[in-house]
Amino acid sequence: MPDMSAHLALTQLVPFAAEELDKNKVTPGVLGFVVFAVLALAVWFLMKSMNRHMGKVSFEEAPDPTATPSPTPSPK
Repeated sequence: MPDMSAHLALTQLVPFAAEELDKNKVTPGVLGFVVFAVLALAVWFLMKSMNRHMGKVSFEEAPDPTATPSPTPSPK
């Protein structure tokens, strides 16, 4: 039953970890906000650029001028 002893050890250590945790010190802070804001702006500009480029794409396929037309079978 090694799983049971590991579980008991973890349940004994959890209260100690909770006492050491200071909720005022565990925050992303200003740097975390700045990084998140920069990433959000980068994604916004990339999406805007993608929409602009997708608007220029023509989805109608042009026929290949080098291809020889295949003869159409005549109905019987």
